[in-house]
Amino acid sequence: MNRICTLGGGTGNYVVLRGLKEYPVDLTAIVTMADDGGSTGILRDELGVLPAGDVRQCIVALSESSDLMRNLMNYRFDESFLSGHAFGNIFLSALEKVTGSFETAIEEVSRVLNIRGKVVPVTTQHVRLKMILNNRKVLESEKEIYLSDEIDQGYSAFFLDPYPQANPEAINRILNADAIVIGPGGLYTSVISNLLVDGVVENLKKSRAIKIFVVNLMNRRGQTTGFKVSDYVKELELFLGEGVIDYIVVNSQRPPKELIERYSEEGDLVECDLQDQRVIQTPLLGPIDKANKRDFFKRNLIRHDSDRLARILIHIIEEAKKNASPV
Repeated sequence: MNRICTLGGGTGNYVVLRGLKEYPVDLTAIVTMADDGGSTGILRDELGVLPAGDVRQCIVALSESSDLMRNLMNYRFDESFLSGHAFGNIFLSALEKVTGSFETAIEEVSRVLNIRGKVVPVTTQHVRLKMILNNRKVLESEKEIYLSDEIDQGYSAFFLDPYPQANPEAINRILNADAIVIGPGGLYTSVISNLLVDGVVENLKKSRAIKIFVVNLMNRRGQTTGFKVSDYVKELELFLGEGVIDYIVVNSQRPPKELIERYSEEGDLVECDLQDQRVIQTPLLGPIDKANKRDFFKRNLIRHDSDRLARILIHIIEEAKKNASPV
């Protein structure tokens, strides 16, 4: 059974995990701990807990429980003092307070949701993601970085404060994986944020796993404006180093022209300009929900299809193992 690790944030990990769980593989979701926006940020600040939002999404993606239980975990209150809070975030945070351990909280919720796989925080230390722009402005949190429209003008530093040690379980999973899937997701907030944790890059390089980078479908205006596939790879390799990524998965399918035009206020389509034997181009777009066709400003309308993405990832892993030279 192939042991596959995903490395990213909630939404990107969700897409990958939801597809891969349908295959006979041993799955581990290694999740960034930099999230501090919305419900997660409020719970972090008021209760002193670790960020639950991305973990919750991964648990739901891997869950084999009923639709009711998955919907319950994702249910977001829209009134009273709980407005904006996801039930699953509150549940995880409460369990962390009761047990004294975020990892134990994850294990208990994973048991309740009957998940196929394991969800592992990349670090168990409390951290903040920070970035210093070339204009000397300091972005003090993951939320500020995510919302910034100035990052594409350049930055001089990008780091976690304080500098955290990696979760030993995350390192163990990385070293023993057959394949590691990096992305898709916010380039800085979901992907590279994991690489800033002490020990992650070093052990990614040590791991004999096949490393696969899944490139985003769309750019985020102000952060990756005009980025092509080569720009994503170059930026990732600034932190990861060259020669680590074995395969680069790129979508070859174009969304409807009208959708791209209406989406342009948020970002543009990522074009493939990289002539590299590692690049694998294939149609990866998910279906557009007919009920939501008028709502062209919902970012998730242009999204990866979980089944298609999982199918190409499994194919890459199987072919790579088949072609590997005997030790």
